[in-house]
Amino acid sequence: MLWTAVILGFLGSFHCVGMCGPIALAVGGSNKNKFLGNKIIYHVGRSLTYSLLGLLVGSLGFSLALAGVQQGLSIGMGVLILIFALSVKTSDQFLSIPIFSGFVKWVKKTLGTYLKSGKTSAYFSTGMINGLLPCGMVYMALIAALALQNPWLGAAYMFFFGLGTVPLLLALMISGSLFSLSLRQKFQSAIPYLGVLIGILFIFRGLGLGLHGFSPDLQIYDYGAKQIEITMCR
Repeated sequence: MLWTAVILGFLGSFHCVGMCGPIALAVGGSNKNKFLGNKIIYHVGRSLTYSLLGLLVGSLGFSLALAGVQQGLSIGMGVLILIFALSVKTSDQFLSIPIFSGFVKWVKKTLGTYLKSGKTSAYFSTGMINGLLPCGMVYMALIAALALQNPWLGAAYMFFFGLGTVPLLLALMISGSLFSLSLRQKFQSAIPYLGVLIGILFIFRGLGLGLHGFSPDLQIYDYGAKQIEITMCR
């Protein structure tokens, strides 16, 4: 499933460039010797935040799997991904909610403070904070990470999602200009199709048909939980 994270991140970067674009253009600094290095450090920090979020939701998914709801969780998250995929254009409307809009303002203010310092470490911090910005594409990726029901797989999924966003944003940062609206719309039009594919994959995964790499038998978590209980009793 990790390959879907890279593609989702790449297509999602066309959706999120409107919000992250101005921030990306501000990253780089005046030191030409560190021009590219600062940008890479920024993306490393952003991908690290995504990984930590993936670790968190993956741990939650693992806990639910131990409770014996792994198949239902995978199917339910697959359906939720389908819903997000079909409504991705309206997902950012949640940002108008006061609690979200206030958080976005705080993030942007903090980012401005870091960028003004001009220190190399500030670009890493900028990337980490930028990873916290609310975004419908990030939500979709987090749902997929939750459905994997494994902390490390969840972290890996979100890390690869972050890597998928790097090519477009790095090109934007180097070129110094936003991509045309028509080009962005062409790539964004592929997002619902990929989201539907990912949702279907997770639904089939939850069915536990015993197909290796596609629909494995998820009952292994029940077995693992029983083994843990036996060990504790001994």
